[in-house]
Amino acid sequence: MLFGLTRVLADHQANITYVDIHSGAPQSTIYFELSLDGVALEPILTDLRQVAGVATVAELPSFAKIYGKRIIVMGGGAQVGLVAMGAVSEADRHNIRGERISVDTIPLVGEQELAAAVRSVVRLPRVKLLVLAGSLMGGDIADAVQEVRTQGLYVISLNMAGSVPDAADLVVTDPVQAGVMAVMAIADTAKFDLMRQLKKRY
Repeated sequence: MLFGLTRVLADHQANITYVDIHSGAPQSTIYFELSLDGVALEPILTDLRQVAGVATVAELPSFAKIYGKRIIVMGGGAQVGLVAMGAVSEADRHNIRGERISVDTIPLVGEQELAAAVRSVVRLPRVKLLVLAGSLMGGDIADAVQEVRTQGLYVISLNMAGSVPDAADLVVTDPVQAGVMAVMAIADTAKFDLMRQLKKRY
């Protein structure tokens, strides 16, 4: 079925920007996000409904419109919680003005586990910034931070032992303030410019 759906999209020159498949019984749900570049949507929906096995086709708002930009906070549970508190409080101020910023957290320990998680962040949709919260991070985690920064991801680190603070874009001592600054760094409704703060420590 996926072949039939993507063939319709290709025939209409619709570019797939995101796809998500939710398996279920007796039916599964396939979610596409498309860029159309002037192509009309209704003929595409009509042709998708003709694909064998398709039950329903509906137009929905994109995840970017609903959930907006994402901030990921990872590291030690206590510090992650405090960063999240600052980020959620600040995101609320911007979201009531029409912004859409969401905050995701994962309490995680261990060099290899954290390094793998950092490298995986760039594969997640809509993520704009990563906050590393902990007491000690270095080694392969710092290497992973350097790698994701070269791919355009901003990284804020708490002031901690290890080499991660030196690898990050910005170092903040207070975890609540780190969460606030993370939101300000990506919000269109904020005046804070992270590029002017690169390699600074607060």
